[in-house]
Amino acid sequence: MTQNVQVSDSYWLQTAPGGAPRPALAEDLDVDVAVIGAGAAGLSAAWELTRAGRSVAVLEAGRVAAGVTGYTSAKLTVLHTLVYDRLRRTRGPEGARLYARSQSEAIEHAAGIVAELGIDCDWETRDAYTYVRDPGRVDELRAEAVAAEEAGLPASFVTETGLPFSVAGAVKVTGQAQFHPVKYLLALAADLEARGGRIFEGTTVQGLDEGEPCRVRTEAGATVTARDVVVATHYPIFDRALLFARLSPRRELVVAGTVEADRDVDGMYITPEENTRSVRTAPLADAGRRLLVVTGEHFTPGTGDTRERFARLAAWADEHFPGVERTHAWATQDIDPTDTVPMVGPLHPGAHHTYVATGFGGWGLSGGMMAGRLLTAQITGEECAWSGLYDPRRLRTAVREAPALLKTQAEVARHFVGDRLRPTPPVEALPPGEGAVVRAGGDRLAVYRDEEGALHAVSPRCTHLGCLVDFNAAERAWECPCHGSRFGTDGRVLEGPATKPLERREI
Repeated sequence: MTQNVQVSDSYWLQTAPGGAPRPALAEDLDVDVAVIGAGAAGLSAAWELTRAGRSVAVLEAGRVAAGVTGYTSAKLTVLHTLVYDRLRRTRGPEGARLYARSQSEAIEHAAGIVAELGIDCDWETRDAYTYVRDPGRVDELRAEAVAAEEAGLPASFVTETGLPFSVAGAVKVTGQAQFHPVKYLLALAADLEARGGRIFEGTTVQGLDEGEPCRVRTEAGATVTARDVVVATHYPIFDRALLFARLSPRRELVVAGTVEADRDVDGMYITPEENTRSVRTAPLADAGRRLLVVTGEHFTPGTGDTRERFARLAAWADEHFPGVERTHAWATQDIDPTDTVPMVGPLHPGAHHTYVATGFGGWGLSGGMMAGRLLTAQITGEECAWSGLYDPRRLRTAVREAPALLKTQAEVARHFVGDRLRPTPPVEALPPGEGAVVRAGGDRLAVYRDEEGALHAVSPRCTHLGCLVDFNAAERAWECPCHGSRFGTDGRVLEGPATKPLERREI
C-alpha cells in the first residue's frame, strides 16, 4: 500500500447487487408503523414488524443500506472492545449479563435469517479478539476476560493470536461472525417488500407530530400517518429527551486490500491502542486471495487533517501486512453514548408511540439487530428482559457517568464558541480541491475550490444547531464537529442529524 490514499466507495457498496432506486414517497400514506432510516436498525425493525403482522413504511433519505451501515467493518460480535468490566462496575453483574445475552441472541437470530432466506452474504464464523501490545494493560484485559465470562460468554484470556505480530494479551470470544452487510440488508429489504412492507428512498423526513395517530412529514410535503414511529437515523434527527447532550459523533477510517489466503489472520481483531486498530479479512471471488480490512484513526468529524490520518493507517497496514495491494479506502461514522449502552426504546419520557435507536458506539450491526427485535417487542406489547438496560429515558446512569456527559458538552461549547474565533485564510489562497471557512465581504463563508478552479460557497453554519463546519479534504465534505452532520461541497446533506442543506452563497 502506498501512502497516497485515494478515498473510494466502500467495498460493501461496490460489490453489492445493483438495482434501480426505489421511488420517493409522493403522496400521503397510512400504515401501522413508520420507520425512519433504512440502515441495520431501521430495516431490522421494519422486517421484524412486518413478520409480526404490522403494515410498515420505511422512509430513507438516501438508498437502502448506503449510509453508515454501508461503510462498516462488518463484524458481528458480542466482544465490543472493552465493555463488560465497565458494565459490571456501572450496571452490576446482571446488567453485563443482559447486555451479553441481548447481543448474542441478535447474532444467533441473524444467522437464522441467513439460513431461512438463503442469503448469499459471505457469512463466516470467526473468533473475536480484543488485544493489547502494552504489557502494562494486561491486567485490564484479564479483568475484561473474567467479566465477559461471568456475563455468560465463551471468553478467555490468551496470548496467542493469528496476527502477524506478538501481543501482550487478548480477550478471545469464540463463535462470532463476519459477513457482507449490504448483501444481507438488501435481501432483508426484498423479503420485507414481498411481505407487503413498503420502502421509499430519496425521502427526507423533516417533521414529526406525536399523537394518536402520529404524523411524519417529508421534505416533499407528503405525510405518513402511523400508530407508531421508529426513528432509526443513526444520530436522531429529533431531540426530545436531551439525546444530543448524551451522544458524541466519532469518525473512523478504513483501508482495504488483497492478501494471499494463506496470510489470513483467522479471526476478527481490535485494540484500543494506537487510536484504535481493527483487522479482519473477507472472502473474494478468487479463492486464493482474501480482502484485508484495517480500521482505525478515530476522530471527531470536522477536526484535523483526515489525509494525514489515512496516511498513518495505510502506513500501519504496510508495516504489519507488507506487500498488500490496496483496493479501497473509506470512512465511517459512529455515535457514542456517554454512559456506554445504546439507547433503544421510547423517544422521551412522555412518548407512547415514538421510539428511537441510537448510540451503538461502533457496534451497530449486532446492536441494530438487537434493536429491531427489542422495538418490535415494545410495539407489539411483548415483554423483553433488556428493555430497561437500553431505555433512552434512563437518567441514573447518565448522572453516574456525568464526567463523560460534561466532557461531551464542553467539547460542543468549545467548538460553538472557539471555531468562531479562529483565523480565516484568504479565499485567494485556496488551491484546487481544497475548502475552508473564509471571510468575504464581512461574512464568513464555507468555500470550496474545485479542480477547474471554480469557487463554490455555502453558509458555514450547520443547519442542525448552528455550529461552524470545517472541511474534510480527504473526503471533500463539510463536517460539523458538534453533532456530526456532514454536507457535500454544494451544501447537500450527506449525514444527519441535519435535515436541511447548507444555504448556498454568492462569492
